[in-house]
Amino acid sequence: MSKKHLVSAGAFLVALGALFIPIEGKAPAATGPIVKASALDLSAYSSARPDAPLDLLFIHHSTGGQLLTDPGPEKEKASCVYEAHPNGGGLRRKLTEQGYRVHEASYGSEIGENTDLFDWAPKFRDKMDKVLRVSLNDQALPDGAVNRIVLFKSCYPNNRFVGEGTAPGHPAGPELTVWNAKATLASLLPELAKRKDTLFVYVTAPGNVQKRSKDPAWKWAAKRVLGKPSEAEIGQRQADLARVFNNWVKSPDGWLRGYPEKNVVVFDYYDVLTNRGESNFSLHGSEGNTDNHPSREGNEKAADEFVPFLNQAVRRAGLST
Repeated sequence: MSKKHLVSAGAFLVALGALFIPIEGKAPAATGPIVKASALDLSAYSSARPDAPLDLLFIHHSTGGQLLTDPGPEKEKASCVYEAHPNGGGLRRKLTEQGYRVHEASYGSEIGENTDLFDWAPKFRDKMDKVLRVSLNDQALPDGAVNRIVLFKSCYPNNRFVGEGTAPGHPAGPELTVWNAKATLASLLPELAKRKDTLFVYVTAPGNVQKRSKDPAWKWAAKRVLGKPSEAEIGQRQADLARVFNNWVKSPDGWLRGYPEKNVVVFDYYDVLTNRGESNFSLHGSEGNTDNHPSREGNEKAADEFVPFLNQAVRRAGLST
């Protein structure tokens, strides 16, 4: 092969290789200004510990289990029910100090297995009696004891909306649009209203951390030519829609508008982890904000805010004087 042909072949291989060099996408700005929403005002109620012990159930998966447990080397007593975890927020200990008897349902149990947004309405409709009796997963409380407080939370994939959808939405989904998510939570309220003596706390799903896509050059170029969004742009759109949905959930003019009872409240875990609207992404991801599971710092921050919030909500619901 001549020298000229070798040079040409080398140039071709270099050009071909360049097509597979990852291009780190620039993180796009939010598609509009970050809108903040006010939450239910509980300031008229005392944040002191309740006057009597109360049984409390938290239905969760990994992020909820980590929020509950103390920080330390990972140790499980059941799937995602931790005795310690590096991301531990210490919420169980803080609640116990306030007189709450904390119970959990997570993976592998009848009540804890399915916790996506579209699972809550059928779960509470069909299994409410079992929910109120859970001690740990499929273990029941002693006869006569019931959970007076039920916390329920979905995980961060439930903030990956595919679009706004079409009003009024479908309660069963299955497509995760904002309108379908609104519809499923709206369908849940009649079930919760049947249990006026139980406080239900919806804990919003944690946000996703911002990740810059690293598409190969050929893929990046193809998307530009075809007018398709990059992974970073898709992530930004999902985060913006997550803000829209979670604002609606917590606003007195949103999910609970017109709800006559005082037994349902919203703790905006999503908002805490975004530093109250500094971003639409979580700013407290673990592993240096590269993992969607909230970090110890984020969970401890949420735990500190949750305890006085719950004490006030308990009084609003009439479970303590």
